[in-house]
Amino acid sequence: MADWRWKLFQDELPDGLPDATHAETERLANEVAVRESMVFLEGAAYTGPGPGVRTETRGLLMLTYLTDVRGERIVVVQVGWFG
Repeated sequence: MADWRWKLFQDELPDGLPDATHAETERLANEVAVRESMVFLEGAAYTGPGPGVRTETRGLLMLTYLTDVRGERIVVVQVGWFG
């Protein structure tokens, strides 16, 4: 399993959201990155199509992200907080 990571598309994504959003975003994004590393075992050597834009929700948090398989990372493109 590769050491996948995550990043925000723009650093300002969680701006204006409650402080709890930042910790929850980090926790959920780390979980998704670990899961993607187990799904796409080839990592940088992967030659298939990307899975596209997807969402993951946990409690009041919703992340919209892209999986950059060859970059071995997920890119969070939207953070939603429903609280």
